[in-house]
Amino acid sequence: MPTPMDRALQSRNLFFGFAGLVAVASLANLFGGDIFPAEKDPKGAPETWTEEELRRWLRTRDGFAPDSKLSRDDLIEKVKAKMSVGSQLK
Repeated sequence: MPTPMDRALQSRNLFFGFAGLVAVASLANLFGGDIFPAEKDPKGAPETWTEEELRRWLRTRDGFAPDSKLSRDDLIEKVKAKMSVGSQLK
């Protein structure tokens, strides 16, 4: 006698439901939906960015989080230094 778990695993509805969910998420991501929004780089001068934006920008460029003891001014200087190196490479 099949158990409820056996019946659920053999159900076509479960399969089609999961396949539909994957298809909707894929299409939304493909066409730029906001289901999975990507963090965008802040705009303008680094002096106008929040401390979190400064840390996130450095984290995406360096691959590791900046020291939590750094002051806002130190973070701004690091961002400016990275920007100047990046503009020299172009």
